[in-house]
Amino acid sequence: MAEAEVGDDVFGDDPTVNRLQERAAEVTDKEAALYTVTGTMANQTALRTFVRHGHEVVAEATAHVITVEKNSAASLSGITYRPVPGERGVMEPGQIAEALRPDPLDVRVVDLVAVENTHQVGGGAILPLETLQGIRRVTREAGLPLYMDGARIWNAAVASGVPVRDYAAEVDALMFCFSKGLGAPIGSILCGPAAFITEARRNRLQLTGAWRQAGVIAAAALVALEEGPKRLHEDHHNARRLAEGVAEVVPGGLKPEDVETNIVFVDPTPLGMTATEAADRLRGEGVLVTIVAGKVRMLTHVDVSTSDVETAIEAWRRIASEA
Repeated sequence: MAEAEVGDDVFGDDPTVNRLQERAAEVTDKEAALYTVTGTMANQTALRTFVRHGHEVVAEATAHVITVEKNSAASLSGITYRPVPGERGVMEPGQIAEALRPDPLDVRVVDLVAVENTHQVGGGAILPLETLQGIRRVTREAGLPLYMDGARIWNAAVASGVPVRDYAAEVDALMFCFSKGLGAPIGSILCGPAAFITEARRNRLQLTGAWRQAGVIAAAALVALEEGPKRLHEDHHNARRLAEGVAEVVPGGLKPEDVETNIVFVDPTPLGMTATEAADRLRGEGVLVTIVAGKVRMLTHVDVSTSDVETAIEAWRRIASEA
């Protein structure tokens, strides 16, 4: 990062940012890419580019774009949603076809279908390629674009054995994060057709997302993109071990077999405590967790070792013994 060659990305002349965007476009087999501060900014830039003011996006009911970003979409771009309940965050093609049935009054209009892979609230669930292909057929028949919030698409690719470019081939555009499993300190990227990215760059600027000498952090993202995927299987192994260990002390709190990637959700109610109470007690044991969808959420990543996993399991044992 200290040695990064920099320019001004507003003018498109930061060579490190440009290399990152070119490489991201290459690995996803898209024409162009756009570096953003966060995954939410990438999503909101994409939605603003795809969706007209006052129109709707079809997405799974617990998707990040709905649960976390709906206020941003409404206030920034006048976008609303048509939620579809999925199984662990995965929508089926038939559900989407039903959601796309025209409004008889021609008032509610859908401009976009969005999917999430892996699905965070679904516990890091992978969207199967065959399901995505079925969804793609539905959106083509409806004449609508398909967008992927692929914040953790590299986790999905490593766990499933499906290359990222194969997932990307089924969508018009996608984003992924460098700051999730890939291990960079900051940044996400939006990939798609050249004309789409040109318009997205304008929209990113409207969303106050202009960079100056962004090559300093793009340098870290380049390293993460090349090196991060090689070790994601370690995170998945650690997550499964964590799930198995916690399941032993919180019977009924989770199903280890549902842990496909690097996210572990635990319902602590079998211990007679809420997620907030469990998080507070774990903090007292030196283990930090977050609360998502009313459950304790734990993630494995480059900074979590096998030893850290055992420490977390022991912390759960202690709070369970005190419950």
